[in-house]
Amino acid sequence: MIAVAATAGTDRRGAPPEPARGAADQRRHQRVRVAVLGRYMLADRREYPCQTVDMSPGGVRLTCAVQGEVGERVVLYLEHIGRIEGVIARPCADGFAVQLNATPRKRDKLASQLTWLANREMLGLPEGRSHERLVPTNTAVILRVESGREIRARLIDISMSGVAISCPVPLPLGAAVTVGSTPGRLVRYFEGGFGVQFLLPLSPDRFHAGMTL
Repeated sequence: MIAVAATAGTDRRGAPPEPARGAADQRRHQRVRVAVLGRYMLADRREYPCQTVDMSPGGVRLTCAVQGEVGERVVLYLEHIGRIEGVIARPCADGFAVQLNATPRKRDKLASQLTWLANREMLGLPEGRSHERLVPTNTAVILRVESGREIRARLIDISMSGVAISCPVPLPLGAAVTVGSTPGRLVRYFEGGFGVQFLLPLSPDRFHAGMTL
């Protein structure tokens, strides 16, 4: 069971920890690998989808399409976590890392949330859904799989983070599936269909304006 510390620790004798020997050790907070969907807003109020790679109560690394400038303020809205903010600390190959600005109380809350997220699968807890799910007016959709094959299917319901689909063709768990023009991955089965989680969440305006994929 994983526990995420909110502050730097001490050894069993109460002495300060040994000096850091690498980049990872220089961080004041323990990072855990969590894949959480969300959105971020840059200083000019542009908003884009993202997904976390790893996170601690003091920082988060994101996969995203549009990078900001180092030192730029960024506001994040993350599934299961909520609103947090900080500044861009450094660019990464497929996104950037954010140093979070948070009170000690907020860091403690983040540590608890990250502990729950990190242990959720290990403890067999239900995934939970934080996004509203709606039944689209037009339920017909084309699925595209990695081989390039196109399959006609039916949408059961849709949220900003995923979609439930009725499909006559069985697909393997974990398969990459493009739903219309929205890429995702098959994450679960249920009676009568399967669920696809989008690689990046839909924007609110795209979701509510006809739910076009």
